[in-house]
Amino acid sequence: MGCPIDIVVNKGAGSALLTKPMRMKNIVDVASSTVEKPITIKVRTAYFEGKNRIDSLIADMGSWGASAVTVHGRSRQQRYSKLADWEYIYQCGRKAPKTLQVVGNGDVFSFVDWNNHRTACPELATCMVARGALIKPWIFTEIKEQRHWDISSGERLNILKDFVHFGLEHWGSDTKGVETTRRFLLEWLSYTCRYVPVGLLEVIPQRINWRPPSYYGRDELETLMASDSAADWIRISEMLLGKVPVGFTFAPKHKSNAYDRAENG
Repeated sequence: MGCPIDIVVNKGAGSALLTKPMRMKNIVDVASSTVEKPITIKVRTAYFEGKNRIDSLIADMGSWGASAVTVHGRSRQQRYSKLADWEYIYQCGRKAPKTLQVVGNGDVFSFVDWNNHRTACPELATCMVARGALIKPWIFTEIKEQRHWDISSGERLNILKDFVHFGLEHWGSDTKGVETTRRFLLEWLSYTCRYVPVGLLEVIPQRINWRPPSYYGRDELETLMASDSAADWIRISEMLLGKVPVGFTFAPKHKSNAYDRAENG
């Protein structure tokens, strides 16, 4: 119930449900009474900034049949502009009954972020990692081992190789399978280019909303991986999947200019 994308919201789904509490209740009630698995809910703070905020429903969600709720600290109207409102997430965590686990979500991009939120609000069950995992999937290793990993370009390329291997295994290694894998890889590269290597940072850790200037990496591959040009993402895909077909073009589906601009509304 948190998706902000127009094509979903315009059908009354995703975060549009935040404007219809009784429909939310009915969905959770029916789902929880139909399946044996625990039902969890994902929400934003509200649909419109400052209106019908989700904290007013937190106390009721457990009685609906939900086992946990993940609160993304932004409204639908806000999209990804500004940082997530963690004080509001903490407020939701403290209001929730003990039978309902509350998971905080928004801008977790390092083990420092993770630790700070867990310490600030012990009532939270845990923190969700979202875009941070798209940009640097090794964030879970950093959290587990409580360290900033200055990962090399070669190690990052190995992660991409694994991704391609799994893609070809799933979709097949024929032309269609290769190009499907390539499309998914390119969508992912439109996020991974935002990562700045720890060894190049003046201030550690990197924040998810920073707009770093163009920079040269410590080797050619690291420089290539930092490019925000779709042509360079295609070059990386060709290193792993061979040449693209004649006339091939690519534009990322999320159409974001990358960091903190509101895309809608």
